[in-house]
Amino acid sequence: MIDKICMFLTNKMRKEIPDIDDERAEVINFGLQILIGEIPKTFIMLAIAYFLGVFKLSLITFLIILPYRTFSGGFHLKTHLGCIIATSLMYCSPALLSKYIVLDGYTKIITIALIWIFGMIMIKLYAPADTENVPILRKKDRMIKQILSYITLTVALIIAAVIDNATMSNIIIIGYLIQTCTITRLAYKITKNQYGHEVYEASSV
Repeated sequence: MIDKICMFLTNKMRKEIPDIDDERAEVINFGLQILIGEIPKTFIMLAIAYFLGVFKLSLITFLIILPYRTFSGGFHLKTHLGCIIATSLMYCSPALLSKYIVLDGYTKIITIALIWIFGMIMIKLYAPADTENVPILRKKDRMIKQILSYITLTVALIIAAVIDNATMSNIIIIGYLIQTCTITRLAYKITKNQYGHEVYEASSV
C-alpha cells in the first residue's frame, strides 16, 4: 500500500516537473517511502511499547538515539514488516533492559569505556554508514557526519557516566551500543545491505 502511494506521488511529481529523470525519480520515491513509512512504523513501535509497559521509556530511547543515528547512519531493512520489527527491537529493547540490568561503580565505567572505544573504531571505519538508495558521496558531507558521530557518542556516554538516574544511564549505554552495531559491516551483511558510497565507487571504476 505504501509503495503504491509513493509511486503515485512520484509519478505526479514527474508530470509537474519534467526535469526529473529516472535516477532522481528513484531517489524521490525512496525518500517518500522513508517519510511515509516512518509514520505508521513509529506508531506501531509505540503501540508495542505501550503493551510492554515501557511506552515512556521507549519514546525517550527514540529521542536519545535519534541524533546519533542521524549522523552515523545504519542499515535499513528492505520490507516494511522488517523495518517495523527492527525499529521495535531497537527502541523497546533498551527501554526494557534498562529496568532490569544493574550497572554501577566500576562495572558501569568499564562498560562505558569499552562501548566508547568500540564506537570510535566503528565510526572511523564505517560512519556515516549510508545505503545504496541514499548514498553519501561528498567527502565534506561524510567528514562532517563522522565528526558529529564522534561528538554525539562521546557526549552521550559522558552523560551516562555522570547522571544519577540509572534507568536513563542504561538507556544511553544500551541504545548507543545497539546503534553502533547497526553501522558495522557484519550488520550490513546479515541484513543484505551495502554501503552506498562503496557501490557508487565500484560502479564508477
